[in-house]
Amino acid sequence: MSEATGDILNSFPAIQIARSFHLYDVRGVVPQDINPNTAEIIGAAFVDEIVAADTASQEQAVVIGRDMRDTGEELASAFAKGVRARGIPVIDIGLCSTDELYFASGYFGAYGAMFTASHNPAKYNGIKFCRPGAKPIGADTGLFAIRDQAISLVRAHFNAGSLLADMRHENVLDRYANHLRNQVDLGGINPLKVVVDAGNGMGGLTVPAVFDGLPIELVAMNFQLDGSFPVHEANPLEPSNTADLQQRVVAERADLGLAFDGDADRCFVIDERGERVNPSALIALIGSRLAVREPDAVILHNVITSRFVPIFLATQGIKTVKTRVGHSFIKKEMEEHRAVFAGEHSGHFYFRDFFGADSGLLAALWVIAILGSSQQTLSQLSSEYDPYFGSGEVNISVDLAKSARAIDQVKNALADKWGGETLDEETIDGCTISHWDTEPQWWVNIRPSNTESLLRVNVEAQSPDVLHQVLEQVTKAIVPRERG
Repeated sequence: MSEATGDILNSFPAIQIARSFHLYDVRGVVPQDINPNTAEIIGAAFVDEIVAADTASQEQAVVIGRDMRDTGEELASAFAKGVRARGIPVIDIGLCSTDELYFASGYFGAYGAMFTASHNPAKYNGIKFCRPGAKPIGADTGLFAIRDQAISLVRAHFNAGSLLADMRHENVLDRYANHLRNQVDLGGINPLKVVVDAGNGMGGLTVPAVFDGLPIELVAMNFQLDGSFPVHEANPLEPSNTADLQQRVVAERADLGLAFDGDADRCFVIDERGERVNPSALIALIGSRLAVREPDAVILHNVITSRFVPIFLATQGIKTVKTRVGHSFIKKEMEEHRAVFAGEHSGHFYFRDFFGADSGLLAALWVIAILGSSQQTLSQLSSEYDPYFGSGEVNISVDLAKSARAIDQVKNALADKWGGETLDEETIDGCTISHWDTEPQWWVNIRPSNTESLLRVNVEAQSPDVLHQVLEQVTKAIVPRERG
């Protein structure tokens, strides 16, 4: 090991920075991984590697927002100090949802930094970055360059010094709300009763502003901003976190329910019976409506989306493209394919006319517009787009160093059970093993988490019995041998 390498590895801030950078965002525990010191350094490194290097940008500025986490204000302020010390002005929009930050990036033509850890517990925080127009920054588009420059600054004993640029404060909530409403034709829709669980996250701020003036009777749950998440985790992907909302929708005899994650960029939908609507059904439902606006429309979906989505959209003459999970990857693919819409089974929905960014509230408005213009209930509408049976995401704790071996164990177990010659394998994102062209129809995707020591497993099948058999084979292949 060289002396220089040793210096870096022995520098605790450098280690903190290195372990908090992931494939498409910065995320870690405060203050062990992320703290004001590292945030300030990352702010300067962001300017060095991204802002200053972009000669195409005429009026450079960085817009900064934060969610309701207790640590957000201090971290955002420190990051802004690092940016301003490099001579770049800051536009502080304060408390906001992640999609509101993306709107501000597009509106001001500014670089963006959103302080959030999304659905992670209260002890976490992080940063999502974008270029002007909400263009994503991920591992292969500059994020790791920011990391490396930040580590270099640590080694050089970084000191921000004088603040060479100003910071101004802007409230963009009303402009953001108007922009979302203008994206969807909500004229003449039937009045709807909607229960919304904001999970004590940023939906508590943005939902009332966006719903203002619409024919909606809003029943609010957990709208108080509270980064300690006193009621439940702000992670609607986990069914237990929507249980109260499901019961409330039935009790209120509401038309639908909406659940948002902490930074309100994801949305899950509950029908009038109190049942969770499959996000894949929403991709097909919203995507088909968006695609009729123009010929040769392209829609993206991630690898764990239901097989029904590409099958159905193909019958409508709509081209689909499969992509890997992660907002930075999907936004890049949207631009390359000029896609009008993209959806992830995790509840992220991306819109070309919203700067190619994801917005949980814009997806919710589309559901409201479709339901409000229909004579059917939401359960009737969504059932047409949900003919198969899915496991949802099953997370299995695994040492990520052993994840490749675990996936090989699954492949061998499934080949033994179903016949290896009948299986197809795909490696766009993790490993997808498919038996879809032969009865009984099923597929399974297994991929290591980008942020946790987990294997994420998703299974879809033609029947509940087949689903159970496949999931049982997968879990038996992973769990006993990993414990041994």
